[in-house]
Amino acid sequence: MNQLDFAGRTAVITGAAQGIGLAIARRLLSSGAKVRIWDRDDRLLAAALAALGAQASGDAIDVTDPAAIERATKSALEVFGKIDVLVNNAGIAGMNKPTVDYPVEEWLKVLSVNLTSQFLTCRAVAPHMVRQKYGRIVNIASIAGKEGNPNAVAYSASKAGVISLTKSLGKELAQTGVLVNCVTPAAAKTAIFDQMSEQHINYMLSKIPMGRFVQVEEIAALVGWLASEDCSFSTGAVFDISGGRATY
Repeated sequence: MNQLDFAGRTAVITGAAQGIGLAIARRLLSSGAKVRIWDRDDRLLAAALAALGAQASGDAIDVTDPAAIERATKSALEVFGKIDVLVNNAGIAGMNKPTVDYPVEEWLKVLSVNLTSQFLTCRAVAPHMVRQKYGRIVNIASIAGKEGNPNAVAYSASKAGVISLTKSLGKELAQTGVLVNCVTPAAAKTAIFDQMSEQHINYMLSKIPMGRFVQVEEIAALVGWLASEDCSFSTGAVFDISGGRATY
């Protein structure tokens, strides 16, 4: 594993008690960062922190709750003194149903977790980054946000929203020292697969020219670079990691 220079840097990662978020936490910690995890699952959070070691800490919060986000931001600043990196990773898949049969309450839940939470965290953390004239925000979107997956309307729409949120905020902050980018992974074998039908999983695999799912460590490697000082002239950009499914 190549090392990036995160000495003296601090990072907040949402939904990082497992899967992609946990892999990102490990990647940043291995390069010298101090990491704070936000996750709503108390049990998984405790297990992740025990595995990650002393340079990791966390808060059990619901990232769809604006007041909880404000409290967690304040807590991170009290512990770290600053927030250099924000990785918005928390997300859910939602149901696999045709659009005309998709329950309204499920639509609202998926949009809240996948998109509104990223708006809330950016809104809370970005001002602190602007004041320190440095920051890296990396939003986890999805290839579904570019192409739209059938029978996954809420997930696809939410991830398309993440891409647009990234572009808008990146342009707003382009001259502040705070860079905002997102990644669009193909599917990875994580706990989110438990929310999907076997038919939908097979569909996603069939669309990947490389013929396999992405590894969480591969996503973490890309996020690590985007969260580093080496990423200095990219903002509002979308970085593909989809095994060739989309190259635009």
